[in-house]
Amino acid sequence: MTLRIAYLTSQYPATSHTFIRREISALRSIGVKIDTFSVRAPATSELKSQTDQTEAARTFTLLRQSPIAILSSLLGEALRRPMRTFGTLKLALRHRPPGAKAALLSLAHLAEAMTLVAELRRRGIAHLHNHFANSGATVGLLASRQAGISWSFTIHGISEFDYPAGLLLGEKIAAASFVACVSYFGRAQAYRLVDNREWEKLSVVRCGLELSELPSPETVARPRLRLILVGRLSPEKGIGGLLRALAAVPATQRPDLAVVGDGPMRAELDALVAQLSLGDWIHFLGRLPEAETLTEMARSDVLVLSSFMEGLPIVLMEAMALGKPVIATRVAGVPELVTDGVDGLLFTPSNWDELAERIAMLATDDALRQRLGAAGPARIASEFDINLSAEALRRLFLQVAPSAAIASEHRSGPISGTSATSTADRAAGGSAPQG
Repeated sequence: MTLRIAYLTSQYPATSHTFIRREISALRSIGVKIDTFSVRAPATSELKSQTDQTEAARTFTLLRQSPIAILSSLLGEALRRPMRTFGTLKLALRHRPPGAKAALLSLAHLAEAMTLVAELRRRGIAHLHNHFANSGATVGLLASRQAGISWSFTIHGISEFDYPAGLLLGEKIAAASFVACVSYFGRAQAYRLVDNREWEKLSVVRCGLELSELPSPETVARPRLRLILVGRLSPEKGIGGLLRALAAVPATQRPDLAVVGDGPMRAELDALVAQLSLGDWIHFLGRLPEAETLTEMARSDVLVLSSFMEGLPIVLMEAMALGKPVIATRVAGVPELVTDGVDGLLFTPSNWDELAERIAMLATDDALRQRLGAAGPARIASEFDINLSAEALRRLFLQVAPSAAIASEHRSGPISGTSATSTADRAAGGSAPQG
């Protein structure tokens, strides 16, 4: 059976969310037809690779449609399906945070959803899937309700449980046919928000890598060990703490640190580097395209992650797949990926003395670095190959898509999503991956 699925995100493609593009590509390779939709368009500066340019060209972007087209879609639904449209309007006004601004934004979400509905109907889409439980998922929920099709989404990180997304997450789970969680930790947090009758629809489906597309690891002769951090320069990444940990390592053992990424803390971090007299050790490389980022990782000795909050970090997977030892905080889904002392080192979040000890251990122990790095590729291949994830998703889609064809327009309302679907165990036809 050929499945035709729509994927909707707030922005597609996005430099920081290349895992979505990989997932779509892997699903297409096993016969799932994916039509991509985006609420807003990516900036031209983000479309540096030919692959991203191709994906952007084939993606239907809601906010690129003319105001007349958006209004026409909204009025067309109201005239042809007044009762359903009124129900979707009530859902939009209810499914939002409090406040007048949020009420106005809910009307914008409604207009975006109706624009999406028109295109879903035209293409005969049977199922809609979102990544992240954010405002883009709200648009997806409203569109699925109006179109009378099934809907699902993927939960990634702890930020989706924070306000305002967390306020609405329980209702989204109840409305979905299934919810994919990238970690067991994330699924456990979702369990807290819904009745246990909803638990069965929450499945663990890992994000994965295209292992064959990774560059070859490099060994570069240099006077000092080189750490690399890849991430947004924002408070939750804990980079200030990492700098303090580096300053605590004796200068004779202190490695260099390459930082790939940009963000609102750049000026503050520059000042901290000067304050700690680390100018000879810290190198800010800015935001790089995916291929260049992977090249920098392949040329580095150790990847470090100092975050206060995470989901299941792709950069950790990439470094481990490249045979690089990693140092990471013991938060959220990270311990499902990194086993302390086996394929990486973990430290307690915000314990910068412990992080300094971990850095010094790897800086002075070549055998430990080699042992931890050597264990990484097999660990990633066993559970975090994108082909494994795509097959698990395909099985979940097969459970809901055949009964969710748009031909079911004759129904008085959409699929509610309240009937439970299988867990990851049954979706994959066996045992769920162990974290």
